[in-house]
Amino acid sequence: MSVDCKKEEFGQLSTGEKVWLFTLKNDRGMTACITNYGAILAQLHVPDSNGNSANVVLGFSELPPYLAKHPHLGGTIGRYANRIAGANFNLDGRNYQLAANNGENCLHGGISGFDKKLWAVEAPDESGRAIVLLSYLSPHMEEGFPGNLKLYVSYELTPENALRIEYSATTDQSTPINLTNHSYFNLKGAGNGDILDHELTLSCDSYTPVNEHLIPTGAIATVEGTALDFRQPRTIGSRIGEMEIGGYDHNFVVRESDEQPALAAVVSEPTSGRRVSVYTTEPGIQIYTGNSLNGSVTGLGGAYNKYYAICLETQHFPDSVHHSNFPNVILHPGDEYRQTTIFDFGN
Repeated sequence: MSVDCKKEEFGQLSTGEKVWLFTLKNDRGMTACITNYGAILAQLHVPDSNGNSANVVLGFSELPPYLAKHPHLGGTIGRYANRIAGANFNLDGRNYQLAANNGENCLHGGISGFDKKLWAVEAPDESGRAIVLLSYLSPHMEEGFPGNLKLYVSYELTPENALRIEYSATTDQSTPINLTNHSYFNLKGAGNGDILDHELTLSCDSYTPVNEHLIPTGAIATVEGTALDFRQPRTIGSRIGEMEIGGYDHNFVVRESDEQPALAAVVSEPTSGRRVSVYTTEPGIQIYTGNSLNGSVTGLGGAYNKYYAICLETQHFPDSVHHSNFPNVILHPGDEYRQTTIFDFGN
């Protein structure tokens, strides 16, 4: 089995810089489209149980909508995915002020996060494997974060119908880092109704409770006896009405495993027969059910309404800079940040 890679121009920025779209295809009917603007996964075509492919991530067919306001569709999120309370943190005796772009808090790296940057295209030497390798240098104090951070993200479509995303980064000054991919999945096809009938299973026994602003309290609580218990397969819509925030938008603690990347989540859709298993080296996964989608964004497949997708954001915990009991998110000079996430459709 083989995988092919095609590069084509996707558009231009106002600076005149060209933006590229890379299309990866294998001979099992799967296609992934990645653009170096925002290191965004723009399309992901996956065959159903009858061999018919459909695009299963929300996105756009051209560059201009990505340059306009949208809910981070498919983007690589950083320098810090999710929320930082009060849009500030202390590190090595100094206070750093960030952009408050989510009420009083900082969300997904600030006003202009990594999903709004033009990434450089690298030429990986991967022995014939079809990989898109992108890099970005985030300068010291960009969006308020210290240190010059050099990072890489690679997308690989395997012959076995898995999309593998690998991240790495180094810094010249201690800094928080938390990267994720913010794709919105609908296994029926993008724009093809809601995901309430999708079945979700999580390898998660606990979660991090939040306050009314979705900021963690610092506690780690069991999912047992709550509508957050997906340890056994059940539909997303079965208890979504119990969520006071109007849907799921929660960080779950991935069960520890000797196998890495570890299985974090499985989502399946009964009509198409599509199924994705999510493996990650990260300690958490944010489950978000598109609660804020309201039809104002139209992309591939039509208008995107409430509950039209589920995000499976593998990550470190939100606001870890303020909770010493959470896994460490500080990257120091001389160390390397690495993480891997796999969306496996071949199981």
